[in-house]
Amino acid sequence: MLRIGHGYDVHRLVQGRRLILGGVEIEYEKGLLGHSDADVLLHAISDALLGAAAFGDIGGMFPDSDEKYKDADSLVLLKEVVKRLRDSGYSLGNIDATVIAQAPKLKAFIGQMRENIAAACGVDKDLISVKATTEEGLGFSGRGEGIAAHAVCIITKE
Repeated sequence: MLRIGHGYDVHRLVQGRRLILGGVEIEYEKGLLGHSDADVLLHAISDALLGAAAFGDIGGMFPDSDEKYKDADSLVLLKEVVKRLRDSGYSLGNIDATVIAQAPKLKAFIGQMRENIAAACGVDKDLISVKATTEEGLGFSGRGEGIAAHAVCIITKE
């Protein structure tokens, strides 16, 4: 059985927070606001995986009302999502994700993001695609107010 999932996440950019994307800390004047580390890329991927299995979303699995997830490392959360899938008999086919950010430029960090995601998912890096794009100055991300991410995945179950 083949299943497809889609995930989307967005967080506001603010002063005084670290910017973490794909498990990579990126030197930047602002960071993403959220209950956890606010890694929009990993949150979108987690939502895609959970959605493909009809397990709800990341907010249901790791509610922001639970203090144990305060400042949580989203790579750890992704590992828990993958464990839940595996425990239910699912295998990961592939992930394709896009980060939408006017700044900072992310090209230099894509390789490490792919490696981090592959390691958290327990798969080969060749199954993980990460891309970055701007919105040409349009919308909230184009104005530098926030960063968004989309992810799609395929999971299988025999």
